[in-house]
Amino acid sequence: MKRIYNKKIIFIRIFTILLFLAPILFFNEFYAHIYAHFMGNIKSVMILNQWHLVLLNIIAFSAFLIPLSFRRTINWKEYGLVSAFFISLFVEMYGVPLTIYFSSKYFTSSSDIMPVSSHSINFFGTDIAMTKAMIYGIFLMLIGTFIILIGWITLYRNSDGKKIVIHGIYSYSRHPQYVGFILIILGWLVGWPTFLTTIFAPLLIVMYIRLCLTEEKELSILEKYRKYKLRVPFLI
Repeated sequence: MKRIYNKKIIFIRIFTILLFLAPILFFNEFYAHIYAHFMGNIKSVMILNQWHLVLLNIIAFSAFLIPLSFRRTINWKEYGLVSAFFISLFVEMYGVPLTIYFSSKYFTSSSDIMPVSSHSINFFGTDIAMTKAMIYGIFLMLIGTFIILIGWITLYRNSDGKKIVIHGIYSYSRHPQYVGFILIILGWLVGWPTFLTTIFAPLLIVMYIRLCLTEEKELSILEKYRKYKLRVPFLI
């Protein structure tokens, strides 16, 4: 049967394409940001030993795993992988930047390429310089967070398990909460592009897509869900 998507879904797809093409407009700044992280050039401007920020961020981002339990049975192995990503990420960002130290030892070049800060914020008493790439990453994370929260509220209001949720945000994506998590992961990858996030990010994205496929298999036995699939895209 032919898939038929409404105009709002088409608009969301166009917006998504433009969103991911946006870094091209700031290619030089993004290149300098990524290069400096991988080469370890930012070692001298790293934030160190801010363990209150480490703990705060781990708790905040791990809390986003809770909403998923309203839709499917908790799989602690999957939660463990995501939690490991957040713990290692924030320990390196605000605690001890091990991969930055490692890369600076083996990969630092004579080039003086450094990302240019375009904004600065004070985050719980710590001044954080923001590059355009970091701001873009934060924007992706904010969108992802908003999608997760809306998905959580929608599921929570219909958590009796007696019907399939296909309205609200679920009328634009069959797996909006996983879309939100993928955007958050991509946001961190752009904002903090190190060997660690480069390894973890693809693994987590593949994991979430596999979870989507598992849910699809479980729900596709229902005629209502099969019709739903024809008018609502898998992710975006």
